[in-house]
Amino acid sequence: MLPEMLYSDGITKATQTQFRGYNHNLYAQDGELWDMKNLTSDLAPLLSPRRPRYLIETLTKPNGLYANDGLYWVDGTGFYADGEKKGDVTDDRKIFTGIGAYIIILPDKAYYNKLTGEFGSLEASWSGTASFQDGTYAGEEAEGNTIYSSGADWASKFKVGDAVTIAGAATESNNKTIIVREIEGDYLRFYENSFTVESDQSLTVSRDVPDMDFICENENRLWGCKGDSIFASKLGDPFNWNVFDGLSTDSYAVDVGSSGDFTACVSYLGYPVMFKEEHIYKVYGDKPSNFQVMGSASLGVEKGSHLSPAIAGETLYYLSRVGIVAYTGGIPQSIAAPFGTDRYRNAVGGSDGVKYYVSMEDMEGIFSLFVFDTRLNQWHKEDSLEAVGFAWNTELYFLSADGKLWMNGNAREAPEDAVKEGPVESMAEFGDFVEGNPNKKGTGKLQLRMELDAGASVKIEMEFDSDGVWRPVDTLTTTVKRSFYLPIIPRRSDHFKIRLTGTGGWRLYSLVRENYIGSELKSQPGRQ
Repeated sequence: MLPEMLYSDGITKATQTQFRGYNHNLYAQDGELWDMKNLTSDLAPLLSPRRPRYLIETLTKPNGLYANDGLYWVDGTGFYADGEKKGDVTDDRKIFTGIGAYIIILPDKAYYNKLTGEFGSLEASWSGTASFQDGTYAGEEAEGNTIYSSGADWASKFKVGDAVTIAGAATESNNKTIIVREIEGDYLRFYENSFTVESDQSLTVSRDVPDMDFICENENRLWGCKGDSIFASKLGDPFNWNVFDGLSTDSYAVDVGSSGDFTACVSYLGYPVMFKEEHIYKVYGDKPSNFQVMGSASLGVEKGSHLSPAIAGETLYYLSRVGIVAYTGGIPQSIAAPFGTDRYRNAVGGSDGVKYYVSMEDMEGIFSLFVFDTRLNQWHKEDSLEAVGFAWNTELYFLSADGKLWMNGNAREAPEDAVKEGPVESMAEFGDFVEGNPNKKGTGKLQLRMELDAGASVKIEMEFDSDGVWRPVDTLTTTVKRSFYLPIIPRRSDHFKIRLTGTGGWRLYSLVRENYIGSELKSQPGRQ
């Protein structure tokens, strides 16, 4: 803000050349924006609308989006990799993560191998008639270590090192979870004296994955959580979660004692981090023998907003019970002050590395897409997009609830078959201008220095003393950068607002308001 210029006739000029972000508070200062639509910080400190997005695909029933050296989504019951269907899943919203060549899909416990194109289940099960026998191990005779079933072809279901659960045995001690040591044709072999020898009976042999609500990858392990339990897979092996061999590569599981269920799981700063609404847990260590779960009573992720965590500017952002917070490994700090008294829920977040994007539902059920610029510490509001998921794959993508898969407008290069969005509808509603004076004042002129793209237009309106009536001042159209000097019918007021409504691209460089100061405000008799 530049200093006001006072002329001999009592007229002042207030010049604004820096336009700040969203501030939905009654105390919003001159130049801050009480409300907006489709504005961006890309050209800050100028005021401008966002660029048009690119439509990549339209899904019938969007159930999730993920990026990992490719773009993956679920449409209804179909799992797609870069637009090609690879497998079938259940018809509900998905949680994704990746480890090595594998894309993991919950709650289906399914996987997709990016290198081989294989799609399948993390779990495996075999049922049939089998017997517990003496056998061999490492070429030597061994007692009570073999399960035999004619034609079983165990290698098609399991591999050496798998932890399998045996159920249905007549001798209870044979029902256990145990690690496969050798596979040879119809013979499944374990360590000696693992079983009591028994003849043919109906058995089920399965490799199981625990039920988990949330999952992430950290240091070549998958980490998941559900209820009060935290789980970790075998090192580098997303198929095994029950291997407890006393080795550094083992699986891991632990329960925590705080109230409430886990609400989200992310990898951040080299640690798996699990959230409850009022607790944050980090797992320290590099192997099961020294894993330590450290918890703190801090603002965690709000229930229903498990997709809100995203890292921008090396900081983790998510929706907590008190609004959006920034987490750097210590105590979360709120950055929700610009939202005023508005409350939000069911957030879905994403990041392009610098900006944090979050789609949230207000208490009236209306969704809005907000963007936080970590360089400027400013919020901007885009449109009413309800996001199902965000994904970063050299460009930022987001999947909306109506099935549209969008690429962000500031993309370096859009696909040839992408459809560019039409002219962006934008709006900027400034907070109250009081011009630093509590007396009545009159506004006689506005001067705007703007640049409009070809075919764009901007409508200027004003409201006085919060009377709810927006009075048109002018509608601007031009294709070059220039100043507009807009005379206004003088009107005395305590405060006023300015609203710009645009179509297409435009940039506001400066806003000059010419005012004259009137009398002091006086209370009227009979009013309190």
